[in-house]
Formats: sequence, structure tokens, C-alpha cells
Amino acid sequence: MSDSQIQFYMNPQSRAKIVRWMLEELGQPYEIHQIEYGDAMKSPSYLAVNPMGKVPAIVHKGKIVTECAAICCYLAEAFPSAKLLPSETERADYYRWLFFAAGPLEAAVTNKTLGFEVPKERERMAGYGTYDLAMETLAKALSENDYIAGDRFTAADVYVGSHVIWGVQFKTMPDKDEFHAYMNRLIGRAAYQRANELDDALIEA
Repeated sequence: MSDSQIQFYMNPQSRAKIVRWMLEELGQPYEIHQIEYGDAMKSPSYLAVNPMGKVPAIVHKGKIVTECAAICCYLAEAFPSAKLLPSETERADYYRWLFFAAGPLEAAVTNKTLGFEVPKERERMAGYGTYDLAMETLAKALSENDYIAGDRFTAADVYVGSHVIWGVQFKTMPDKDEFHAYMNRLIGRAAYQRANELDDALIEA
């Protein structure tokens, strides 16, 4: 096992799909370690990789990275030749919306899915305020450019785009034209399609 080769801990029916897509965009070799739900994901050997007992995780050059947003950022920086890093003019929006998706957006969608509504008098205590506010904020950002940081695809689109694609497909996000247009731009990418084919093959197996 080469120390420089990416070790990818995953399950094809998890958020690891985000990282699979990112890896396919990189075009770099990686080794898969498929972790089944249940005992395997909570085993001492895997908890040594991620004490949360969740996937995905990667190991690269002896360092562990967990959390999908962090993995996308790390990989974009570790392999700059893939040109998934933001330019100077894209940098602010790149980080802003990547971490908006990791924080307010995911919290809003998760709470809505679980049936939790923020009481009006406590909206200021929630980082996302309200579900509707979070959705309108993202839709406005997506109405301004083809991609989340501008007119060019970056690693932030892998992460933000995954949220939007899942949100539209599973109806955890509203049926907005901005979301559909963005999703349609992303799902046509060769790396996205390749990643899904690889995961589907694992699920079928």
C-alpha cells in the first residue's frame, strides 16, 4: 500500500457518494475500503480511523481526514493539477457557500426531515434561522452564476451540488427552478456519472 495513494473508507449508500464524486473529478488513483453498517462500522479497527464510526473518511500520506466538506477542500488542495481550487476572485464565494452547505443548509434540511420546526421566538438561536430562509438564500446564490463560486466548476460544487441533487431527488428541498438548473448542469459531468456507476455496481454486488 503506497503512503501517497488515497485510502477511501466508504459505503456506497452513504455520504461517501460525495467523496467518490470528488475522487473521480481528481482523476487520481485511490483504494477503496468498503465498510458495512453495523459491527464493521463500529469496530475498533475502523474507530481508529473515525471515532464517530461513520463514513466517509480518507487517509492520505499518513493523515486522516473526515467530514465531506473537509475532504473536498483537502483533496482540492492536495491535487491542484485537477484545477478544482478557487481563483482569487472565486475564493470568497467558494468558502462561503461550501461551509453554508455544511452548516446552515444541512442543519435546516435535517431538522425539517426530522419534523423539527424552530419556534419563531428562537429563530436567532438557530444558525440557519428557518428552513425557508436557508432555501431562499441558497436559491438566490445559484441564480447569480452557473456554479456556486462563479462561472467555473470547483470542489465547492461537488459538496454544495450533492446537497442540492439529493434535496431535489428526495424532495427534502423545495421544487425551485434554481435548484433544478444547477442539478442538471452537474449530473451531466462525466466524473459524476462515473462515480454513480461505480457505487451502483457495489450496491448490486
